[in-house]
Amino acid sequence: MAAKRIVPGPHSAPVGGSENSEDAALLAGAAEGDATAFRSLVDRHLPGVLALARRILRDDAEAEDVAQEAVLKLWRSREALEVGPYGLKPWLRRVVSNLCIDKVRSGRRLTTTEALPEQAEPATQLARIEAQEISERVDAAIKALPDRQRVALTLFHYERLSQIEVGHIMGVSDEAVESLLARARRGLKAALSEEWRELLARDETQ
Repeated sequence: MAAKRIVPGPHSAPVGGSENSEDAALLAGAAEGDATAFRSLVDRHLPGVLALARRILRDDAEAEDVAQEAVLKLWRSREALEVGPYGLKPWLRRVVSNLCIDKVRSGRRLTTTEALPEQAEPATQLARIEAQEISERVDAAIKALPDRQRVALTLFHYERLSQIEVGHIMGVSDEAVESLLARARRGLKAALSEEWRELLARDETQ
């Protein structure tokens, strides 16, 4: 299968108990060489794969690279994979998390900064800009966390997985996940101490 940039199709992933059976049916078709069935699997899961990679890496281009690698792994593993009670999501989360950690540790990541032209902002946009700046500082603080802390925090808070599920994906115990989350939260609180003070000050004046 030739590597190429993959974009989400028009299909959306279903919710509920049907996900397991539908993933299993599509995977069986893909294992028999049905390209349409495999494309349907990609359409169902690529948005979630991309979102997870973006949250961990904080870089759209590298997240797309990871998503492509995950799809290629899915293609290569299609004949041996077994679909669990939650469909392919747990397997894909594990693959994406590991690929992201590998990419961070490889030292191949690049940070590109482009100068933007100056332009006046209307006064009515100050609140939006302030919120955006805080969001960017939060993103930067999360990005600066150690790899395993960032992965645990992303899976727990953004993917809304339980500590046990995060542990299964990362290959660590529930206690280890709890420790990673506690350290990540302490790190964020220290890095965002100014934001905490701003929020507390606003609450006191309201």
